[in-house]
Amino acid sequence: MRSFKVLKGVVSFVLLFSSYAFAIKALVTIPPQKEWVKSVGRELVQVEVLVPAGFDPHSYEPKPSQLKAIEKAEVYFALGAGIEFERLWLGRIRDLNRKLLIVDLSEGISLLPGDPHYWCSLVNAYRSLKTIERTLCQLSPKSCGVVKKASSVYSGKIYGLHQKLEAETAPYRGRAFLSYHPAWGYWARDYGLRQIVIEEEGKEPSLKVLLKRLEEARAEGIKVLFITPQVDRKKAEAVAKELGAEIKVLDPLREDYLRNMVEVSEEILRSLGKEKGR
Repeated sequence: MRSFKVLKGVVSFVLLFSSYAFAIKALVTIPPQKEWVKSVGRELVQVEVLVPAGFDPHSYEPKPSQLKAIEKAEVYFALGAGIEFERLWLGRIRDLNRKLLIVDLSEGISLLPGDPHYWCSLVNAYRSLKTIERTLCQLSPKSCGVVKKASSVYSGKIYGLHQKLEAETAPYRGRAFLSYHPAWGYWARDYGLRQIVIEEEGKEPSLKVLLKRLEEARAEGIKVLFITPQVDRKKAEAVAKELGAEIKVLDPLREDYLRNMVEVSEEILRSLGKEKGR
């Protein structure tokens, strides 16, 4: 009996190692995309994140180990939408691996001017998942049935959360929330809300712009300022002090995408309930 268990364990390990060795080697730009690709491809894919958690896509440079991973990869699920890392590195990535299939996950998505954060919309995520599904089926036709089933399960969770949020945000249509960095504009668009942003085109605002944003926030009675982990905390605190607002950190780059979107949505909805005089 013991020898049978040992043999079973060895066989399981060999199968696991084999599936890993022959998995499709995929690249993504940011951590949330890893959950997308793994949720659709499961064991079929091995995913390398080019801008790891804790780093800024606006300034990150790949490490030597990542350059080697690029050389061996079969597909790159690029974020698209003009994110700075890809503007700087996409040409170099092509040069490193001429056989690499590059898939733009922003294809077919209505982009906001100068705002690459489309993945923060569940509606857009749903569209990107379909692109991932089609690509993996193209790369591994024999596994297409498994891919479609996994995609259906994960896409169903995304769509279910979107439907829930449509109902929960309904009482707040037309209202505004305040974010230092323009991370949540697509989320706001999905649910008829407005994002007031402190930064000007992703950079520190001029005094004129800052004063205008503060005036807008006061008019809305806003009492919460959302920041990302990359934002200068001291500057955010100065803005919050002017408004008598508390600071909440929301991270658009967390790898646990679905869980993060639940928590982000809860925090924004909670902030709308705190707005003075509402």
